[in-house]
Amino acid sequence: MRPHERPIDELVLTVLSQSTNDRNRDVGFLRLRERLPTWEAVMRAPVAEVEEAIRPGGISKVKSVRIQAILRAIDADSTDAEGRLSLQWLPQVPLRQARDYLVALPGVGRKTAACVLLFAYGLRDVPVDTHVSRVGIRLELLDAGAAFAELHDEMLALTPPGQELELHVNLLRHGRRTCHARRPACRECALARMCPSRGQFN
Repeated sequence: MRPHERPIDELVLTVLSQSTNDRNRDVGFLRLRERLPTWEAVMRAPVAEVEEAIRPGGISKVKSVRIQAILRAIDADSTDAEGRLSLQWLPQVPLRQARDYLVALPGVGRKTAACVLLFAYGLRDVPVDTHVSRVGIRLELLDAGAAFAELHDEMLALTPPGQELELHVNLLRHGRRTCHARRPACRECALARMCPSRGQFN
């Protein structure tokens, strides 16, 4: 997967992905872009219109408010020469500065920031969601008692440079397909021989 260079798309997609599946997220995103084709239009639309557009993604009342708050924050300090919302400057500043800017946006945490930095620009960050953290903790790669911000730091420290996307996607898939939260399929797990947690859930 090559970086797509659409950071605001990635921000909104990640907000829409919360507490739903990829299909519902994508339907909500496509409906939003069909009805309001620019991020400026989304920002200025009545919140009820945004809420209706993203309804298939679930929790639309909360997500619509959050999306507009993020867009207004970007509008306040990050527009291009034509006055359009823009985050194209992110890869041109130090990574920490880009991350700090993103996590200062309303409702944006380390995972969302990492998604933007990695998927939009291929920058060195690894998103840690519930699946990635669960697999990492069961493999004892991550500290079970750590806060999510610390888990991101730990995951980044153990990831070889250039392997951020591959590691994230593989851990995510493994968590979804095999290492389930309640009943992991340890007998079918390709990592069973190296997993300190194997067999504890059967």
